[in-house]
Amino acid sequence: MKTIQTLSELLPLVGQEVATSDWITVTQEQINLFAQATGDHQWIHVDEERAKSGPFGSTIAHGFLTLSLLPRFFESALTIVQVRMGVNYGLNKVRFIAPVPVGSRLRAHMKLLACDAIDNHGMQITWEVSVQREGAAKPVCIAESIARLYP
Repeated sequence: MKTIQTLSELLPLVGQEVATSDWITVTQEQINLFAQATGDHQWIHVDEERAKSGPFGSTIAHGFLTLSLLPRFFESALTIVQVRMGVNYGLNKVRFIAPVPVGSRLRAHMKLLACDAIDNHGMQITWEVSVQREGAAKPVCIAESIARLYP
């Protein structure tokens, strides 16, 4: 876990990979709960028997499930001590590059793209988050994630 004391300490890190998260295992229970929450019950995600003969040999996680893990990746990778509040401000770009078969272990690499001062002494932070599947040659997801942090 990377610990940063203040928002100003981020400024010299722009352009660098700042942190890497812990591994997270994607389970069928998570996939099923995500399907229930979103209404996306496509067989490739939830029908384990049918998915065995499908293109990936098993069920796969929803792309948006992978994306929804970003807060967990950040939580295990980085802490900024003198931040009282942070809000998700959105995304610039998202690509789901490769499937995430059930049982995959994922982690994220966070590259700091920008730090911009905002009102109330806050900072808008733009990260490139590259989600890696253990044993895979290419990332499964790359996203530009924007947060607003306030001291």
